[in-house]
Amino acid sequence: MKTYREVQESKGGKGKSRKGRFMLFAGLLTFMLVLQACGSNAGSGNGASPAAGGSDTAEAAGSETGSNVPAVLNFGYIGSNKLNVPGGAEGWGFYKGIIQEELKKHGITEVKLTGFPNGPDQTESLISGRLDIGSLGDTPAIIAYASGAKTRLISQSSAHTVGYLIGKKDGPQSVKDLQGKTIAIQKGSFMHRYVVGLLQQEGVTDYKLVHMLIPDATAALARGDVDATTNLGVPALKLIEEGYTHLDDASKHPDLLGSSATVVSEEYLEKFPDFPKVWNEAREKALADLKQHEEEYYQFLAEINDTTPELAKQVNPISDIKDTAFTEEGTKLLEGTKNFLVEEKLAKKDFNITDWQLQ
Repeated sequence: MKTYREVQESKGGKGKSRKGRFMLFAGLLTFMLVLQACGSNAGSGNGASPAAGGSDTAEAAGSETGSNVPAVLNFGYIGSNKLNVPGGAEGWGFYKGIIQEELKKHGITEVKLTGFPNGPDQTESLISGRLDIGSLGDTPAIIAYASGAKTRLISQSSAHTVGYLIGKKDGPQSVKDLQGKTIAIQKGSFMHRYVVGLLQQEGVTDYKLVHMLIPDATAALARGDVDATTNLGVPALKLIEEGYTHLDDASKHPDLLGSSATVVSEEYLEKFPDFPKVWNEAREKALADLKQHEEEYYQFLAEINDTTPELAKQVNPISDIKDTAFTEEGTKLLEGTKNFLVEEKLAKKDFNITDWQLQ
């Protein structure tokens, strides 16, 4: 698979030729200006250093070749917590400073992390340029790319995200009972894809989906304004413990599991073409450290999810975290999700997953 740099370099011979002639002309012009500056400095005796102009030229050249890496990396994730970090190897790496230390070796001196309530909101920030890189669910990432978002997929750190479908108290007792009912979902999220796929498999054709963020959907479920809602992780298990009906979850439907997607804007990759390799090496280093401190990791998850280490271990076991950027299992899941979204017209166009992936 080609790197971003190789993809860009393979485009068109004519552009290269023009660029070569331009660079030759620019080089001759720069040489003449330097000579002129030297003569001027010698005559006036003002002490100005020709090296200053040379430094600017080198800096400009570095920028053109993509070596002028921005000092600040803007990273987005799904969620909100007092530590302002995601879970998984990435979150552990940020929490322990492992990823920051690795990025510093390449000129990145600061990482700004921003949490988002859902994937669609995060992709908007990626598209607008407020973010350079984001970790989110596969469904919103695919929908954004199919809609023309200039992003590239650089890793899929998990391929076992379980969505839950939870009914109101004294309400529907099975998925088939949702015929003619109202279901709260986060539009464009992986749970949206899970619910639509589930209802299709169960033969439920008459239903109403309403878009609500999880806190609003939970409140609506408690009031009885909706018949069911989607949720995930610890919040889903808490609702079940409180007596809400566990109608279904994606663990029973391997083809409806969600996966994570780490995507980078093409604009950032133009500045730092080797970023995917650097990022994945940093992530793998964080994962190796995490595996040496399992109990501490579950305590960390408990803190950011406001739960217990035992429940954190049940919901997010370390075994779910992938050792490599991409796996055959994960790519197959992405392909199935993409095909479903295209068929349901939730994704605007079809594309090859391998064309989106960048290693």
